[in-house]
Amino acid sequence: MPKFRYERASIVVHDPVAQHRNATRMALYSLGFGKVSSSDTLESLDRAVKHVPPDLMLCEASSGGAEICELIQTLRLGANGHVNPFLIVIVTAWEKSRELAQMVVNSGADDLILRPYSTTTLKARIDTHIERRKGFVITHDYVGPDRRKDSSRPSNIALFQPPNSLKMKTMDGLTMPEANFRLQQELRRAKSTLASERLAREVFQICVLWRLLQDNANDAPDFDAYRDSLGRLTLAVAKRCRATELESALQWCDSVVAAVEGLHFGVDRSASLHLLGQAALALNEIVCPDLPRSTLLQSIEETAVSIRARAAGNHVSPGEVAAAG
Repeated sequence: MPKFRYERASIVVHDPVAQHRNATRMALYSLGFGKVSSSDTLESLDRAVKHVPPDLMLCEASSGGAEICELIQTLRLGANGHVNPFLIVIVTAWEKSRELAQMVVNSGADDLILRPYSTTTLKARIDTHIERRKGFVITHDYVGPDRRKDSSRPSNIALFQPPNSLKMKTMDGLTMPEANFRLQQELRRAKSTLASERLAREVFQICVLWRLLQDNANDAPDFDAYRDSLGRLTLAVAKRCRATELESALQWCDSVVAAVEGLHFGVDRSASLHLLGQAALALNEIVCPDLPRSTLLQSIEETAVSIRARAAGNHVSPGEVAAAG
């Protein structure tokens, strides 16, 4: 078995209970980790991972699980000035309820460990993320390990390997300056991928929502929800395009918003949907210029079919549209 240089890694342990926090720190020290800091509040945890991020974050979620998961999701999405959205995150909990497990999965955390656990178990899970970390997927509201289980659902979401500073420092045989230099290089590339893929997923969602609106009468139960979600999403896309100086996309964002307003106020439905479709497809061609129109239309249709099939048995919210793609 490989011998990892744990002493070079930096870890933050978050737990509001001092006894449990100290026990986790002692377990890490016994494994050979030396740079272990601690946090007892969400505010101190956010500060600890924001500007000089660790290589691994261990956080307890039994109390305030929703708040912890919200912080992890914000970290993964690269919001609020987080320098490294891709650090390894392991959540611990005393009770693995279905609700908590789902929140942890949706947050983008790498792992969930049920307490009490042995030092051997902790080591094995950390080593797994050093050697065989899962590839990440990016959607409009999720960045994290690929956990898709249903291979029958159509999807064109590509995997990418996130920077793994824990592996660079403990396994790859690099000096610390070499590890830090590689991390900065990989972070620049990964953040660029994150920004472009999120924009592409959001624009694709605009296209799918247009297709779903075509299939729904104005008085259908989901029509207003899809229309309103489309309006909010387009405003977010326009903001992102301005930030990335993608000025050519803004006119098409304005056209989508105009079409949504037309649908809202009862302007000619056919004209509004025609404008909406024209603008959505043109927007996607600007963001993804190498994707043929025929391939895009096929992907939109496959996603819409998948969503309609799921909705036949269960209600599908607008927020689930991108995940289906």
